[in-house]
Amino acid sequence: MNDDKKNQDLELFHKEMKGVKQLEQERIDPFRKKLRPEPLPKQPEEEEDTLADLNIETPDFLDFQHPGVQNRLYQDLKRGLLPPEATLDLHGMRVVEARKALLKFLAQAAHRHYRTIRIIHGKGRGSTTQPVLKQKVNQWLQQREDVLAFTTAPRWDGGTGAAYVLLSKKHWD
Repeated sequence: MNDDKKNQDLELFHKEMKGVKQLEQERIDPFRKKLRPEPLPKQPEEEEDTLADLNIETPDFLDFQHPGVQNRLYQDLKRGLLPPEATLDLHGMRVVEARKALLKFLAQAAHRHYRTIRIIHGKGRGSTTQPVLKQKVNQWLQQREDVLAFTTAPRWDGGTGAAYVLLSKKHWD
């Protein structure tokens, strides 16, 4: 395109735009500065002691719902209609390691505003009696205020070796 053609186009554009005023708007500029990820807050060591170790028999299918949780929301969780936003795999961990990992994971999930998570506890095929980690996860999650409900994951997403967990929004940073 030659300079003469460019000048003609520019003149035509200015002629057409004559009298046009910019609209006033109260919205935020779409070009915002990129935010850097915030480091996760350090959790006090005391929090590790908030989970009691009880010896309660764990059924094959985990099923827990705090009073006040809507049945429809809980049913959606059970059916796998609320896909997990993050997963924690506890396979091969000892109970003490699993507890620390679970507490850290729940804190991270709250910090990142996750609503649904998946915890893989395994089926306990390596234990002599019943699944140890599954039993502990069942107990620990029931003791947490930030856990509204949890259930065995759908068969296609871990089945009896995993749990879907619904978290409360109240504990978001």
